[in-house]
Amino acid sequence: MIQDHLLEHGLSWLNNLPRERAFEELLKCCGSKNWAHMLEEKRPFGSIGELYSSADDVWSRLDQNDWLEAFRAHPKIGEKKAESQVSATSQQWSGQEQSGINGAAQSTLERLADLNSQYEAKFGYIFIVCATGKSPQEMLAILAARIDNEPSTELPIAAGEQAKITRLRIAKLLGQ
Repeated sequence: MIQDHLLEHGLSWLNNLPRERAFEELLKCCGSKNWAHMLEEKRPFGSIGELYSSADDVWSRLDQNDWLEAFRAHPKIGEKKAESQVSATSQQWSGQEQSGINGAAQSTLERLADLNSQYEAKFGYIFIVCATGKSPQEMLAILAARIDNEPSTELPIAAGEQAKITRLRIAKLLGQ
């Protein structure tokens, strides 16, 4: 039997799912339950563009707690397991997104782990970056630059990175 996450779905598939199933599928794209519920309620979408626009709009209206909930659904850069329990699909997507880390020098991995710990201690959440297509050195440079931000500056940056990740995952969910 072919598993659901291996099937190519489209917008009509998402529009026609039962509410709870649509929520579960959207939660794979972003770990905020409020985001998934609010976006599910906006169905049906007339186009992919409308879905992306709605996803961005819902994300921008959420509060800090919702953003932090979404962040907890991601593993730290260079790690495999998220703080919160996530679906196998979300875990697989995280692995794909962070595939640039594969083959990184041990010294780079150690520096990433060290800065990840410093970042989390400073901000209270893990470092979030849209890692797709980025090399280990790029991710390390981004982390090193952002760790000096003030908390009030960093949270919106991290939320913006989450929004990028969410868009990529919506495309994957729909087989784009």
